[in-house]
Amino acid sequence: MQWVLQPLEDTQKLAAALTALGLPFTWHKVIPFVGDLVPEPTIRDPHAVVLFGAYALWRYAERRRLRPGVFKIRPFVHEPAWQASLLNGPGARFMRLDEVPGRLTGGDGEGDGDDGPDDAWFVRPVDDSKALPGGVRTVAEIRAMAVRVLALDPGEIPDGTLRPDTALMLTPPARIAQEWRVWVVEDRIVTASLYRQGRRVVYRPGIDADARAFAETLVAANPGYAPAYVMDVCRTAAGLRLVETNCVNAAGFYAADLIPLAAAIDALGLAAA
Repeated sequence: MQWVLQPLEDTQKLAAALTALGLPFTWHKVIPFVGDLVPEPTIRDPHAVVLFGAYALWRYAERRRLRPGVFKIRPFVHEPAWQASLLNGPGARFMRLDEVPGRLTGGDGEGDGDDGPDDAWFVRPVDDSKALPGGVRTVAEIRAMAVRVLALDPGEIPDGTLRPDTALMLTPPARIAQEWRVWVVEDRIVTASLYRQGRRVVYRPGIDADARAFAETLVAANPGYAPAYVMDVCRTAAGLRLVETNCVNAAGFYAADLIPLAAAIDALGLAAA
């Protein structure tokens, strides 16, 4: 596999793992809004190239027809096999950004719901677009965000950011006791990391045995979802739940052991050769 890396804090960790495995890689800066790489990589085999860095690298991979390039994934909220296990599934509302002012009440008599301006929702894009980090925001904050975007001319909106047609998922906030990230390659968990303990950010390698078993059940229930992806699972008072999935090429590594991850992804290139 040919490894093309954008210099970031997390990709520095990945580079260390690649070095330990004796796998070569090259560094390339990304030109904002254009997406070209500097220096331009010399591609040996377009069917055995992987890029790690910003999510927007998928555009470069698509333009150059590089495979696997960036492992794009389907919206996890629409996967039937995972519906019963979603943390933010029950009570979810789906709307485009340009529908927010008309559908969320802002305390000004507008909107078609009964939300108050201080009511809170967990909000994230339906697609794994990185246009908005998932998080809890008040109705007033969500409306203000939508109004700011809708006030822009289409040409003023950078690629990869919120747009009027961005599909959003809004769900009631849930209390999380622990949250882990697991990395899946070819339907197998290859590494994992804790990254939240209650309200505290805690990075620790590994995952509790019952949480790993839960994640393995989810992976087995939806085989072939993607050759490689990230899955976040959590512990709540109601039990273990699936938080979300993310693109492996642009997801934070936390305290994961990256050597087995790099080895597993590199093996995909060997299989394609």
